[in-house]
Amino acid sequence: MSSYKTVIAMVALQCITASVTLFSKVALSQGMSPRVFVLYRQVFATLIMAPIAFFSRWRDPHKTPLGFRSFNMILLTSLIGVTANNNTYFEGLNLSSSTIATAMLNLIPAITFIMATLVGLEKIDPKSLRSIGKIIGTIVCIGGGICMALIKGPELFAHTKLEVTHYTKSIFFLGKGLLGGENLPLGCLFLFINCCCNSFWIVMQVPISEACPDHLYTTFWMFFLSSIQSSILTCFIDRNPQAWLLHSVLHFESCLFAAIGEAVSFFIQVWCISQTGPVFAVMFTPLSTVVATIIAILFMGQSLYIGSLVGAFAVILGLYVVLWGKAKDLDETKQYGDQRQSCKLDLEVPLLTEN
Repeated sequence: MSSYKTVIAMVALQCITASVTLFSKVALSQGMSPRVFVLYRQVFATLIMAPIAFFSRWRDPHKTPLGFRSFNMILLTSLIGVTANNNTYFEGLNLSSSTIATAMLNLIPAITFIMATLVGLEKIDPKSLRSIGKIIGTIVCIGGGICMALIKGPELFAHTKLEVTHYTKSIFFLGKGLLGGENLPLGCLFLFINCCCNSFWIVMQVPISEACPDHLYTTFWMFFLSSIQSSILTCFIDRNPQAWLLHSVLHFESCLFAAIGEAVSFFIQVWCISQTGPVFAVMFTPLSTVVATIIAILFMGQSLYIGSLVGAFAVILGLYVVLWGKAKDLDETKQYGDQRQSCKLDLEVPLLTEN
């Protein structure tokens, strides 16, 4: 079961991501500023992570301290990978739609794959069938996610559609904000920048985890620094004090739910990246499109089309091919870790006995 922990964790992560996207769109569609939303989200996430991180450090005071080099990497990563990442995503979500936002997230595996290859974190052998499988699986997985979001085709189960209650419609129906945004080209530009920032955050987790392997502690510092950076950004752009107020319980609940989702998601991602590398972790990103589509069909009365079904099949097929291609890399990583542990145990055994 331990060999499947990362797979189970990443599937759960995509469920959280899809849920956060849909619920966040609710708050943004009611006029809440994206920057204020990000600010409250980061503050709530910091308050959630603070007692957990410091209790973990208190229980084990011998953990690796946060050095100057680690702090500088976390500061840069929080600026680009958290603050810029969140602000561009929710600004793009506000200007476009939740469907476009989840579709654009499928670019993250490709961008991360390129970044990781350029910095030497991902090995590509043109003569290796597994390397070719990773490339093909990535393309198929991304194409399937885009197909789900943009291609419809004939409608399935048109005469057996589930009844959606008036209460459910009143909560989840978002008007044109769900189906089409106010400025689609600009929204897509923000979402593309978000994908680049997200890929940068993922790649940076490798050196950060090596410098300070305490994932809870580094996640707290990212949230804390991002809260300061987001407050400065919000002060410059949203100068109206009314924009800072949470005008309804729904705004508060959406920010709190997004903060909890971010805290859990960051920890899962950091842990999975430290175990498997950046490319394996992001290959599950298209699953968020599958989950968002399922939620929209079950709770929002959205129809199921042939394009969505074919896209979902392509996502699953692409993920399977990539997992097959990464299996050898994961085995080599495990063998390398076992060798390091064996060498460590050998060095701890004294060469000469007391006698």
